[in-house]
Amino acid sequence: MHYPRDPCLVPKPASTQVRGGSVMIEDGARVMSDPALRPAARWWRRVTEEAFGLDLVPSVADEVADKGADPRTGSGQGVVFALAADLSVGGYRIDVRPAASDSAEPAGAVSGTVHVEAADLAGAHAAAQTLRQLAGPVAYRRAAAAFRGPAGGRPGAPGPAPSGGSFELPAVRIEDHPRFEWRGVLLDVARHFLPKHDVLRFIDLAAAHRLNVLQLHLTDDQGWRMQVNRYPELTRTGAWRRESTVGTWRTGSRDGRPHGGFYTQDDLREIVAFARDRDITVVPEIDVPGHVEAAVAAYPELGTRKDRSGVRTTWGISQDVLDPSEGSLAFFRHVLDEVFDVFDTPWIGLGGDEVPPTLWRGSPHIVERARSLGLVGADPSTPDVAQLHGWFVARLAEHVSDAGRRAVVWDEAMSPMLPRDAIVTSWRGYAQGAAALESGYDVVMAPEQAVYLDHRAGEHPAEPIPVGFLRTVEDVLSFEPLPASLSAGDLPGQRASTQRTAGTRRGPGRLLGTQAQVWTEHLDSARRVDYATFPRLAAFAEVAWSQQADRAPGSAASREFLDRLERQHLPRLDAYGVEYRPLAGPHPWQTRPGVDGYPRDLAAETAVGGWAGIGGWREDGGVENRPTEAPDTETSESDA
Repeated sequence: MHYPRDPCLVPKPASTQVRGGSVMIEDGARVMSDPALRPAARWWRRVTEEAFGLDLVPSVADEVADKGADPRTGSGQGVVFALAADLSVGGYRIDVRPAASDSAEPAGAVSGTVHVEAADLAGAHAAAQTLRQLAGPVAYRRAAAAFRGPAGGRPGAPGPAPSGGSFELPAVRIEDHPRFEWRGVLLDVARHFLPKHDVLRFIDLAAAHRLNVLQLHLTDDQGWRMQVNRYPELTRTGAWRRESTVGTWRTGSRDGRPHGGFYTQDDLREIVAFARDRDITVVPEIDVPGHVEAAVAAYPELGTRKDRSGVRTTWGISQDVLDPSEGSLAFFRHVLDEVFDVFDTPWIGLGGDEVPPTLWRGSPHIVERARSLGLVGADPSTPDVAQLHGWFVARLAEHVSDAGRRAVVWDEAMSPMLPRDAIVTSWRGYAQGAAALESGYDVVMAPEQAVYLDHRAGEHPAEPIPVGFLRTVEDVLSFEPLPASLSAGDLPGQRASTQRTAGTRRGPGRLLGTQAQVWTEHLDSARRVDYATFPRLAAFAEVAWSQQADRAPGSAASREFLDRLERQHLPRLDAYGVEYRPLAGPHPWQTRPGVDGYPRDLAAETAVGGWAGIGGWREDGGVENRPTEAPDTETSESDA
């Protein structure tokens, strides 16, 4: 195998030195690991054995020493995973070293050692993913593709069985560490259900790009996907809808086909364990007090209107929100108790986005509830039902805190009542995240203007269901989670769209990292998820992991990334079986002729909203609010 001077790793490591030549790893090679790093070493050994049809022998220190290897230096033959105290958190160092030779640059593959040093288990997992990339695209196959039938043989004729395999690694020295501790991606399984095996595949691909958080959007108006033993109707009724809208709700048609599905609690425990084996933390999201029509269809008493209207079949922001009653609070506390039992994550998503208070204002008992809680506006004598949104989320966030976890909420849920240990995910724009940081909250930046991967990836005339903002691979790569002007206090558009927390001001919060979103209103299969997500997720991973750089479209860094992507990384995705969007535009079979989308104009919206954007449901009106509507119709949504 020929290795170029640049192994084309994605995301790009902090430092790479290519020595020239390569090291051959043969059948029966030994793999030794520090006990703390064994999960990463075991995962790398397993996928490598499958891809190359060989056996790698796990060894303990004494066994390796008997074979002539030094567990501290990696001398001798084999692969060593060791702890190193001098590395940054999550960092690693890889040294692929050919055996001593008289030649300065040995010709062809030779024997040698692979020495991995890691600061911790997370660093070892990152190193394992880098080793997989170094082995070439074939490392992403599930079985050895070594068999070749006899030349000219008839189809089906028996041939020789593949013998024990081997593979090569380029002689390199790599030192690397992540830029952000939270490198996330959201997968929406509520709008369109994905079978468990597709979720596991998505996790494996996220890990391949050094992402370490999967926010699993389990509930929404269009479906409830988690089994809750105390409330079986949530999945008996709430997991199924009679049909779906194809395309934007503005012009789309109904397909007349029932859709649904859910995960048992053991399914979800399996997903959590699978992710943990790849250093990914699964953050479950139970969205309240909006996006709840599926729950209300199952238990109508939860809703403001108390009617059983069925699971929502179209997209957009629903005015049917929870009745913010003590009964609704008790219900969702019980739901969260079962979430705590299934997910071992330190973080629990509570949603909190897009909550129109329209029906609350028309309900005398809800108006009275706001009065009794002391939730008033500028006029102390007038109840402000809109504050019930923040109040309700805050009460559930306290329940999460009492369980020893931290709530994760969308930026609309930030209010003076939100517990200070909550994490705010800024999706409507950048200013909301900056305001949360100034108020002392830890923040994950996820602005729809940059990292909503369901938004259209190009302007090709055959782009399937083009919705949202135009975000190419180069656009995603140029994303900077907290632009310098924003962090310096230049927050145009903030005053109209964000509410700073009141009371004693704390010190600034921490920017934990960033997260891409894959919403699935228009992604009804794993193939469509592939198309929307890749290769833009590779560009996002470069932003989240690699060191800060000027990656503006057309810059040297952008051109260099595209070269790495095309030369080596797209072939890796091909070998894995990812049906990504080609850089030049969709394949004919990836198009959706006749299905309308709803493109949005980023420049026009930025001119109005500045860093805060104008997405989501807005009291003061905006591009996504419909003027006046009947109670049983929908308002629009950012990506629908």
